[in-house]
Amino acid sequence: MKPVVLVVDDEAQMVSIVTFAFESLGYSALPATNGRQAWQILEEKAVDIVILDIMLPDMTGFELTERIRAAGNNVPIILLTALVNENDRIRGLEAGADDYVGKPFSPRELSLRAEAIMRRTRGASTHEAENTVESGPLRVDLRGERAWWAGKRIDLSSTEFRVLAVLAEHEGETVGPRQLLNEAWATSTTVGGREMIKTAIYRLRKHLEQAGADPSLVSSVRGKGYRLLIV
Repeated sequence: MKPVVLVVDDEAQMVSIVTFAFESLGYSALPATNGRQAWQILEEKAVDIVILDIMLPDMTGFELTERIRAAGNNVPIILLTALVNENDRIRGLEAGADDYVGKPFSPRELSLRAEAIMRRTRGASTHEAENTVESGPLRVDLRGERAWWAGKRIDLSSTEFRVLAVLAEHEGETVGPRQLLNEAWATSTTVGGREMIKTAIYRLRKHLEQAGADPSLVSSVRGKGYRLLIV
């Protein structure tokens, strides 16, 4: 079956551009022009990835992202934004988005970013798909994108899970920003990357704490990166 992309934008031309880019890659595209319509589609159909404009007529992309995550839906979300304010971009990641692409953008770049996220979601290789990482009370299912602490499920978004998976696979080691971006976001660019990492680490610590783990298990190593250490 073809993967399904939900394209949410109130500009018909933008919907056409994004739809064409994904259909060229073999996707089936579902268009929506506002948040309510997008939400209805998500309730009725299985969607593999969402391309979501921040500025919608009835609600913001931030609000729709938060609503999707609150419903327990971990579908990958890429935000489209003309906003240049770094705080606005961070807000999108805090809401639960997996990535963002600034307008104007290259349709090719957008589709490549989506493909990278899809590969991470499905498992980048057979080796990853067949392995579970375990360390003390922590268990990470790489194939199912699920994690547990002492048997209790850790509620994570797709991005948070990928960050935890990278740190768990390198447990006890310091993982630098470039390596984290490469393995968790499948990108080598560091533009805006450090803030993305900080936001994901902040959310990851919160979810670990909610599951009964000590959030300081994920520590920052000044000037070097981050480390997961389970003792």
